[in-house]
Amino acid sequence: MPYQHQQHDHHQQHKNLSTILPKRIILMRHGESAGNLDTSAYTTIPDHQIHLTSVGLTQAHLSGANLRDLISGSSSSHWRVYFYVSPYARTRSTLREVGRSFSKRRVIGVREECRVREQDFGNFQVEERMKAIKETRERFGRFFYRFPEGESAADVFDRVSSFLESLWRDIDMNRLHHDPSHDLNLIIISHGLTSRVFLMKWFKWTVEQFEHLNNLGNCEFRVIELGSGGEYSLAIHHTEDEMREWGLDSEMIADQKWRAHANKGAWNENCPWYLDAFFDHLADSDENDEDDKTPNDASSISA
Repeated sequence: MPYQHQQHDHHQQHKNLSTILPKRIILMRHGESAGNLDTSAYTTIPDHQIHLTSVGLTQAHLSGANLRDLISGSSSSHWRVYFYVSPYARTRSTLREVGRSFSKRRVIGVREECRVREQDFGNFQVEERMKAIKETRERFGRFFYRFPEGESAADVFDRVSSFLESLWRDIDMNRLHHDPSHDLNLIIISHGLTSRVFLMKWFKWTVEQFEHLNNLGNCEFRVIELGSGGEYSLAIHHTEDEMREWGLDSEMIADQKWRAHANKGAWNENCPWYLDAFFDHLADSDENDEDDKTPNDASSISA
């Protein structure tokens, strides 16, 4: 096949693919809650029933306007949004306020998704005991520490992984009823740790890298955007300074910049945590490896 035809076919395949895939996946943390303002709220109110404060409601309303400006300012005029929301009261209230900035024509669906709920810290929380537990978590490690009667971040990782599998099936089977001619934006309104775990799973970050990530602020969001080659990246919408503030190191930021232009499914050979972290001692080649020798090489040895 002539080279020009190959290039045309590759471009056409990516064009078809990019019309099916979401243009953006946006992770948003809920607005300020009564528990964020006063941790004693968790001693008498179940975590899932903690409501937003008046400040949190305002934050959510303003963030909805910011989201609309972001999407409408860098999309075609034919764009749509689909929401996933944690079943907690504070995330549902955040969604209601965010939704005020979008018309019914723009919203193609909303789904309550239990797998993106908050990390389970146990039932009613005794304030002094919880303070001691969180100090122990810092010594043990945030990812693997499991709260008594609750979850570890590793447990959250498992259910987020399950959610992502379902998400891709929904996209592949067009269960979202998305018109391929429209730019699709998936907005997931969730919690701080859950959003960090989502990013960890999405970008294949290690446990050590996760431990250095900073939490999202109330109603802060991260935009994972589809790049020109078919990979998703944080570096398309966000700056290097922003990513550094979130806890990404220089290698993680370089990987995000690479993803912004990489072809879908490409392998980043300069990504050290894929290989070098385990096999940095390996030689570049092994001249004595018989398996790599050609038949001619083998005959010359036997001769």
